[in-house]
This record gives sequence, structure tokens and C-alpha cells, in this order.
Amino acid sequence: MKEHRVRIAHHAVEQGRGRLVSVGLGSCVAIAIHDPATKVGALAHVLLPEAARGEAVANRARFAKSAVPLLLEEMRARGAKGPFVAKLAGGAGVFGRTLSAGTRVGQRNVEASRAALKAARVRIVGEDVGGESGRTVSFDVASGRLKVRSVRGSERVL
Repeated sequence: MKEHRVRIAHHAVEQGRGRLVSVGLGSCVAIAIHDPATKVGALAHVLLPEAARGEAVANRARFAKSAVPLLLEEMRARGAKGPFVAKLAGGAGVFGRTLSAGTRVGQRNVEASRAALKAARVRIVGEDVGGESGRTVSFDVASGRLKVRSVRGSERVL
């Protein structure tokens, strides 16, 4: 099975027998989107909720708000038609509270990911978010299963 590593602020799209893996999710969120009918899947390792006002977005995978439309565009280019489903992992509170917003970065990333998926009409069917532990995810594109491993040793399949 072909495995593709998805680094921080990057994304990948795969079809059929492939696995998308993202290591080291702390406050970052992995957004996995799947089209079960065509077995097309995409994974983004988002760093922040959205770009600052007026900031040009050169890397759309960096932000939850722009990553979701990017993933869907590239999935459709590979023949995916939907309906699409999504799974989220990450968003841990590893950095504490930010000074300006008073909200944890991980929590803000999760909320922005949920909002972006809702705006795109993609249903979330599984989540492993929050807490204080980092995670690693492995997305089996053929089956749509997202394996989430915590740095504390627990493992969950969504």
C-alpha cells in the first residue's frame, strides 16, 4: 500500500489503495475528507484557523478555512462527486491560552475546521479532538478509516 506523509501546513489527495499519514498533531488539526463511492480521500494538516485579515494566502493547506475548499477541489479533479464525509483529529491544548484571543489555539482550529466543513456541506462522521496530548493519524483511503494514535499510547479508529 502506497503511503504519503503529510507535513504540517500541507495536504495530499489519494485514490484507491493508499494511506495518508500525518505525524505530530499538537494544536494542529488533521482534516480527512472521503468519498466512499470513488474511494478518493484527502488529508490536510492545518496549522491555524484562518489567515489574518488582508493576508494573502499562498498556502491554502495552512488554514482550516481555506484547506477544506482546496481538498474538495482536488478530490473532484480526481473524479470524486460526493456525498463527502469528514473526520477530524488533533486540536490539543498544548500551548495554553493565547494572549489576544483568550482561547486555546487547538480549540480555535477545531472550531474553524468544523465551520469550514459545515460551509462546504460536508458531514463530520468522527472526531478525536481536544485534550492535552499530541496525535498521529493514518488515513486508509480505500476504507475511509482514520486511525488516531495518541502520544500517551492510546489508539482509536474513526
